[in-house]
Amino acid sequence: MKKEAFKQIIDKDYTFKGESFLLGAPMLDGEVLGDSYIRVPLKTLNRHGLIAGATGTGKTKSLQVIAESLSAASIPVVMLDIKGDLSGLAQVGSENKVIQERYARMNLEYKPSAAPVELMTISREPGVRLRATVSEFGPVLLSKILGLNDNQAGLLGILYKYCDDNCLPLVDLKDFIKVLQYIGDQGKTEIEKEYGKITSVSLGTILRKIVELQQQGADLFFGEPSFEVNDLMRIDEQGRGIISIIRVTDMQDRPKMFSTFLLQMLSELYSTCPEEGDTDQPKLVLFIDEAHLIFHEASQALLQQIETVIKLIRSKGIGIFFCTQNPTDVPPSVLSQLGFKLQHALRAFTEKDRKSIKSMAENFPPTPYYKTSELLTGMGTGEALFTCLNEKGLPTALAYTLLVSPGSRMDILSKEEMDELVRKSKLVAKYNRDIDRESAYEILSGKIEQYEKAVTREGEKKEIEKSQKQASKPALRQGNSRKEKSTLEKVLGSPAAKQAVRTISSSIVRGLLGSIMKSFK
Repeated sequence: MKKEAFKQIIDKDYTFKGESFLLGAPMLDGEVLGDSYIRVPLKTLNRHGLIAGATGTGKTKSLQVIAESLSAASIPVVMLDIKGDLSGLAQVGSENKVIQERYARMNLEYKPSAAPVELMTISREPGVRLRATVSEFGPVLLSKILGLNDNQAGLLGILYKYCDDNCLPLVDLKDFIKVLQYIGDQGKTEIEKEYGKITSVSLGTILRKIVELQQQGADLFFGEPSFEVNDLMRIDEQGRGIISIIRVTDMQDRPKMFSTFLLQMLSELYSTCPEEGDTDQPKLVLFIDEAHLIFHEASQALLQQIETVIKLIRSKGIGIFFCTQNPTDVPPSVLSQLGFKLQHALRAFTEKDRKSIKSMAENFPPTPYYKTSELLTGMGTGEALFTCLNEKGLPTALAYTLLVSPGSRMDILSKEEMDELVRKSKLVAKYNRDIDRESAYEILSGKIEQYEKAVTREGEKKEIEKSQKQASKPALRQGNSRKEKSTLEKVLGSPAAKQAVRTISSSIVRGLLGSIMKSFK
């Protein structure tokens, strides 16, 4: 009776009117119910999701299964590949004994398949280059990335306004650094006259933070040609959504760069895509692997920006899925927005871990069929607790699920296979080239050069004038001495002067003679 009641709930909650895809089969008391299945409705995938679990529990394979299913339903997918183990989506998988046993338990047939994949990169990894200009970032987003205070953010806004008013394109970071240097020196009087006082301390702070961003490899990301988000939402000739795998395997030690790219992409998607309302399926689904890299290093302002984008981007028909080891890696304000939850096994090695798992169990819908906190540590590889939103927006019953296996290769591509995939790409010719047009750096460098030439000419002119004055000074001194000498001669030669000299001389003589006579007496 317990089993039949459970099956009725599963069949009711996981049967949908619209399109859906197969995720696996439910389990109860260790038994796989091979005549009931867990399906995911496409309609609610823009309500975002979470895929969590300890290392080795099958998170990556779950990502592959979901991405393949979305692609088959003509939904484009973007995946941020931190560990470099998602490229196998491009090749057909192979059946083995483990897969055969798994599918026999579910009364299903395994069908190997490959998905259309586009490799992309924001660093030096092989793939289509993704770049954006500093102007496209805008002062608000850039100030949040740099962690500026209100005064510094206001100054950043003034710099952007100055560049717009004076036709100074901000393409890459060297453009922005040149603007900061110019404003702090030659252009300070000009900008203060037009926009108000500029403090050197704030300019220095912004410059240091820009240099810090450069040290994390941002020079590779900022530049032209900038990427068009429409190229992330493509369908191939067979009607399958193209899976864009953005390889960021060398970004693990550069979280600020990783966050910068992600937030810019989300902001660009939000500003570019029109409002869609409630649609039968999303226009695009984005998977963010190792999501803790975003949140652990993010400032409060950056977290607020991410939360705002996640709340609003749903109406654009875009779903965002976070993949991480522990649900606590995701801030509660973001976690509360995630309607899709696929929880693989967790590990409890300490008392703190066990307490945390009991707390996590309360995030799932209550059920009389499972002890959720015990299942969280007792599930095997390829098994997970699952719940999502149904077509009415209500949470489905919690299901302990044996997941289907990916149809694609469960391993990475070789270097030769990656190079071949990149060579066949239609976007490489469009984006893998450097454009170095005249921008703020060249324009301001020209202004500074002119200024320095003018200063040099002025200095040379002053030196010439100084030399001329010094050359004329000896003649003047000689003439003055002659004038002074002739005047003295005239004074000493006058009768009054002569009489005065005689009187003084007589007085001195009399005084001396009187003294001598007294001494004789």
